[in-house]
Amino acid sequence: MKPTAPDYFYSIPPYVPGKPLEELEREYGITDSIKLASNENPLGPSPKAMQAVEHAITNLHRYPDGAAPELMAGLASKMGCKISQIVLGNGSDEVIDMLAKVYLNAGDEALMTEPSFMMYTISTLAQGAKAVKIPLTRDFRHDFEAMARAITPRTKIIFLNSPQNPGGTTITQEEFEPFLEKVDPSIVVVMDEAYIEFNRDPQAVTGLDYLNADHTVVTLRTFSKLYGLAGLRIGFGVMPEHASQMLGRIRPPFNINIPAQAGAAAALEDTEFVAKTLQTVHSGLDYLYHALQDMDVTCCPTQANFFMIDLGRDAREVYEALLYKGVIIRPLGSYGFDNHIRVTVGLPHENERFVRAFKEVMAAL
Repeated sequence: MKPTAPDYFYSIPPYVPGKPLEELEREYGITDSIKLASNENPLGPSPKAMQAVEHAITNLHRYPDGAAPELMAGLASKMGCKISQIVLGNGSDEVIDMLAKVYLNAGDEALMTEPSFMMYTISTLAQGAKAVKIPLTRDFRHDFEAMARAITPRTKIIFLNSPQNPGGTTITQEEFEPFLEKVDPSIVVVMDEAYIEFNRDPQAVTGLDYLNADHTVVTLRTFSKLYGLAGLRIGFGVMPEHASQMLGRIRPPFNINIPAQAGAAAALEDTEFVAKTLQTVHSGLDYLYHALQDMDVTCCPTQANFFMIDLGRDAREVYEALLYKGVIIRPLGSYGFDNHIRVTVGLPHENERFVRAFKEVMAAL
């Protein structure tokens, strides 16, 4: 007789990541392709981080320092918080999982948008709790009125996403504060800000502004996007001490490996790389906006390193046609947007190649 998992595990949808570049090239028989599908840093990793990682690998026979003192000190300085308010994770998705383990019991509810990061749903369902999903507004923003109405006595966590993926919209103070007033202080409010460093909207709010508020507001950040360290899997949460102490009880003692600690600490100091990344992304966005506007294509304004295009037709067909031209983007059928694609900003020559290929595909279709 086989061992059995709890019944609610069968309702958990497996996370399906985008296919690796090499696999797509083999599958479609293409070479020299460009990948603008996964919101990665087009410049690669921070050079200072790479140097630190190269040095750190000489100590791979040692266990990591679970306290990660150098990295934690750098983060506390950067975030303007105490070291005791930071929880490190193997990617910010591990912090999401820890929050669910601490604050959700079977029968509880977690509130989130639809669509949103799949790990909110997976971590919620894994605790036997219910994922309550509220559709975005027509302009791809959080529907805070609907979210407030959906709060029940069973609501224990609210997951917010700013900039929102795949819409690229941010949450403003004018939206957030009236909503927060309607939230019981016993509910954990999570602000997932994986792309916030790319934001150019002065009206956007950050969870860090509410770190010491009456409510428990948790801010999630990552080294995967701005710093180009997606492969090292490192993220963190900034939260009130009562929350960080609870997560500390279940955080694996060595969840951040030695190269990740070293690379992340060095990346925080690589201000030249950060400035170059922001300039590359923002100038790339501006170029792509103008090029697509000239084609009469509807683009969704974004505050991230990606943007959405409404094709007005089945996006899968366009995705397949672009693949055969060696241009990999993300169709958004899995997000419920069958007519939309998401494009990550690339290097200038990659952006230009996408525009050429996109023109050819749309003309042919």
